[in-house]
Amino acid sequence: MIRPRISRDLFDRLAIGLSALCLVHCAASVLLVAVLATAGGALLHPAIHEVGLGLAIFLAVIGLGRGFAQHRRPVPMVLGAIGIALMAMALFVRHGPGEVAYTMAGVTFVAIAHFLNRRETVASQLPLA
Repeated sequence: MIRPRISRDLFDRLAIGLSALCLVHCAASVLLVAVLATAGGALLHPAIHEVGLGLAIFLAVIGLGRGFAQHRRPVPMVLGAIGIALMAMALFVRHGPGEVAYTMAGVTFVAIAHFLNRRETVASQLPLA
């Protein structure tokens, strides 16, 4: 059965979007804290970070795992695993600059992995010439 294109790479697209939102959130939080100290308290609340990272890790595992099962390319999985490990480390360090650094590095690796995963998935579905 042929699935619609929308469902083929849904997890990768969701994870890329979530990674981008995470990067924007981290950068905006740092900038807003510097400019408006009162806004920083809400944006940097640990619960927002923990829930967001948990969701991002879940989507990364699902999306990258499904892609690997389809195209068997190891590079997206390796980059994704590095990113997921960095994101998981961010959950265990003290809330502050170190946590932001781990998070931003992790979501960058994961976003690149999802981009490569999506490209490989689409390429594996193209008919051979």
